Amino acid sequence: MTAPTLSGQALSEAARSVWGKTDRKGTSPVGWLPLWRHLADSAAVAGQLWDSWVSPAVRRLLADQLPGGDADARTLAVWLAGIHDIGKATPAFAIQAPALAERMRDRGLAFNRGQIQVDRRHARHDVAGHVVLAEWLRDQGWPDPDPYAVVVGGHHGTPPTDEGLLAVLTHPHLLGNDPWAEVQRELLVWMTERSGAGERLTEWRHASLTQPAQAALTGLVIVADWIASNEELFPYTLDRPDSDRLRTGWETLDLPAPWVPVTPPTQVDELFTARFDLPDGASPRPVQRAVVGLASVMPVPGMMIVEAAMGEGKTEAALAAVEILAQRSGASGCYFALPTRATSDAMFSRLLSWLRRLPDAWTDRGHRDVRLAHGKAAFNPEYDRLRYASLPSAIAQDAGGADIGVHTWLAGPKRTMLSSFVVGTIDQLLFAALRSRHLVLRHLGLAGKVVVIDEAHAYDVYMSTFLDRALEWLGAYGAPVVVLSATLPARRRAEMMAAYDNGRLGRLTRRERRKLATDPYAAVRDDLRYPLVTVCNAERGATATSCDESGRGVAVSLHRLDDDPAALAELLRERLSEGGCALVVRNTVARVQQTAAALREALGPEFPVSVAHSRFMAVDRAAKDRWLRETFGPPGDAERPTRHIVVASQVAEQSLDIDFDLLVTDLAPVDLVLQRLGRLHRHPRADRPTGVAAPAAWITGADWSADPPQPVSGSQRVYHRYVLLRGAAVLLPHLDGAPLRLPADIAPLTQTAYSDEPVGPPTWQPALAEARERYEDEQATKEVNARSYRLGEVAEPGTPLINWLAGGTDAKDDRMAQGHVRDSDAESLEVLLLVRAPDGLVLPPWIAGGGVPVPTADVPPGSLPRRIARCALPLPRMMTAPEVIDEVIGELERRIDLTAWQSNHWLAGELLLDVDGDGRARVGPFDLQYDVHEGLHVVRS
Repeated sequence: MTAPTLSGQALSEAARSVWGKTDRKGTSPVGWLPLWRHLADSAAVAGQLWDSWVSPAVRRLLADQLPGGDADARTLAVWLAGIHDIGKATPAFAIQAPALAERMRDRGLAFNRGQIQVDRRHARHDVAGHVVLAEWLRDQGWPDPDPYAVVVGGHHGTPPTDEGLLAVLTHPHLLGNDPWAEVQRELLVWMTERSGAGERLTEWRHASLTQPAQAALTGLVIVADWIASNEELFPYTLDRPDSDRLRTGWETLDLPAPWVPVTPPTQVDELFTARFDLPDGASPRPVQRAVVGLASVMPVPGMMIVEAAMGEGKTEAALAAVEILAQRSGASGCYFALPTRATSDAMFSRLLSWLRRLPDAWTDRGHRDVRLAHGKAAFNPEYDRLRYASLPSAIAQDAGGADIGVHTWLAGPKRTMLSSFVVGTIDQLLFAALRSRHLVLRHLGLAGKVVVIDEAHAYDVYMSTFLDRALEWLGAYGAPVVVLSATLPARRRAEMMAAYDNGRLGRLTRRERRKLATDPYAAVRDDLRYPLVTVCNAERGATATSCDESGRGVAVSLHRLDDDPAALAELLRERLSEGGCALVVRNTVARVQQTAAALREALGPEFPVSVAHSRFMAVDRAAKDRWLRETFGPPGDAERPTRHIVVASQVAEQSLDIDFDLLVTDLAPVDLVLQRLGRLHRHPRADRPTGVAAPAAWITGADWSADPPQPVSGSQRVYHRYVLLRGAAVLLPHLDGAPLRLPADIAPLTQTAYSDEPVGPPTWQPALAEARERYEDEQATKEVNARSYRLGEVAEPGTPLINWLAGGTDAKDDRMAQGHVRDSDAESLEVLLLVRAPDGLVLPPWIAGGGVPVPTADVPPGSLPRRIARCALPLPRMMTAPEVIDEVIGELERRIDLTAWQSNHWLAGELLLDVDGDGRARVGPFDLQYDVHEGLHVVRS
């Protein structure tokens, strides 16, 4: 039997001696892997990724920029993956393994160990690889090889900087002498011919890659490198031919095939019947029909903005648009971005239901991979079941018949967006505009998806600064975007369209802007119709289409209510005397807890009171959110209480399908008041008690006797006084006046509140003017702060990604990155809550499996670390303020030594809060009490 032919046999002995990988686990009999072998593996994996995994949309993005189209793009990806580690053929890298370096020296690759050791920090192998490749291409007549070389230079997650490249060029001994240079050239020529790139280099040298193309290629090379570096997939052996190594490694990895959407039904009724659970006799609503119709004809790439009232089925419309736009654009998945963890969890269930109904477009590896992307995703029961499937690839057979699951490899850190179908918080999308390491992986995932942004009105100026830049890059990638909102200011509608077009069509120069006769977004900035679906034009600008209302309109009588617990109790006693479910929304957790306590004391057990807010342990919060959806959801979902009062914070205002008979809300920005009104009489019910048979809401949280009204201090800490006053001003005609009509009044109220038009009585104007000045100053400051870590705009084609992430954040995980894309006032410190028992710490007894002892001197055994992590609890702002946070953290760290926990990924770096059997603890100047029903109370003494 003849020995297999190995691809590196044609190389010189010196080139074959260069090492690329060492066996850190000590499981390989060889102990190391030659560089040529790893490069060949990486190239083979890149080709397989291109053929079997890369989204058609990404393939088209790259193919359109090369003279040979798709074939050129595949060859380029394989070639770059096959030379990505050329910087390892340098003394600066080789001396890290002394024995292997000496072996190389014996084959003519000499070096001065002392000099190299002192200077090697100046030539990381990725940056050195950029320099080696760029110089080699220049020798072949390339005028500007950097847009190609930067893929090699950035394959460790951060493109090189000018400073880093200069450091390599000014320390040439780190790259080696002539024998080293000859080996570098030999390896480059070998892979160039092997990959088929040799015949194409002359054609490519004048093809200007865009920055999105460079980023996508870098992401693809990183994925190929990571897979080829996995010793279980590609072991450190040299006795098998390339084809066997690739086949075995690829089959073991078992990456899901990309979603290939078939052409959906052309009839809207047929499409919605096939994909969604419609009530008996129901048909798609006008806005849903408009979305489907426009998705079928709008420019692709393009953006659609859907504005319609709460409960009009925007989510189903968006999913229908995803299917149509994916089929038209070549996208192979979607990302659904929502404001909060709770709304993401709720949407995950709806996405799974939709996925189960999608026709399967594959004949063999037909499983679909999903991902829930937020910090507490592992605590979502549905996601958890898919995550812990028993098959090697972690793909579980779903009860509905479709293969749906979470792929083990794709679920790893930094790979959030690489799954086909992802639901998560808006932070994951904002991270696409944050200068941070491995950003290209996030971009690679997004570039092949349809992106849906829900509750687009919910993001403040700080977050919107990141969002608009993310939209620009999505436009540059050609990723379709669908934006949903019930209460979007027209100004934001125009800003978002312009941001997307800046990427899709290129930013306008000053001269080009001057040439424009009119503002291309003036029409959408001034359009006050509602419901409204706006899509971008083929050229810059947008077209808005008005929809008929669905006939689900409701007229809400709106009233003032003094901010007095007794007045609130009396109102609820009277209105709920015959039964009914009331929602009381407060702007701060402290007001939620104070209100609930006052109502219980005043009303007694005949009026049950529950709370919902963010200051619960993760496991209790998840249970609370499920209880809300199941208890107060659509008719027929669960047995509705005869009488109940829920006092909630803002967790109840967005993306939750909950329905109450009566609403009381703190004064808030008008769009949020309207969102809260969307939880009032949301679904038709024939059995609402007499006292709440007609929709009515009360606005409180302000001193209405003042002129202008004075919002309570807590509300002014959360929302700016200027926005609160403008909200009060536009609501004024409806307070004890004309009923507020939903949805008819949504657009006029929202657009007026967020316009520059004067509002309110003359006596209010001095206070409004003063508040506006402070508001605009604060907004400007927030925009400046957001730019500190924001990604730059999309540059002209041919501009390399050099310096792309310079000065960015060094955030090591999503939790740290979140601090950069959200305003710094947000609660950002979490602790793990455990209970002190006579014999030590235990899991909280009230949770499932609680009462289990928790060791601190050792790593907790088995699944206990994960169960401990479910006890994560956010601390309030008063405990994270700059003047006290160091004291709080210091005391928590001193209370219990958790050194042993640092080796466990669930527990490393976490803070522990131990409470007594009554849930009490003292930390610094704060008295804390935790209750499973009320959450965390904090009082500063």
